[in-house]
Amino acid sequence: MPIGPGKFDEECTRIREATNAAACVLMVFGDTPGSSGFSVQVRDDCVLDLPEMLHQLAQDIEHDLKQQGAKHGTC
Repeated sequence: MPIGPGKFDEECTRIREATNAAACVLMVFGDTPGSSGFSVQVRDDCVLDLPEMLHQLAQDIEHDLKQQGAKHGTC
């Protein structure tokens, strides 16, 4: 995980604080060059759980897409 502020760190901070969350992962897929990026903010006591949470999220998305018969996009 990169150290330091991410590309969308200000937005990530606003979301995390507004929801009083322990963590926030913000991914942006833009249509123009340079508009994509991410920011991750995780409390120290939750950082070790982040890889498993992301892995489970990916599995859930893959499962849902297979159920729908979806094909890969162009992102």
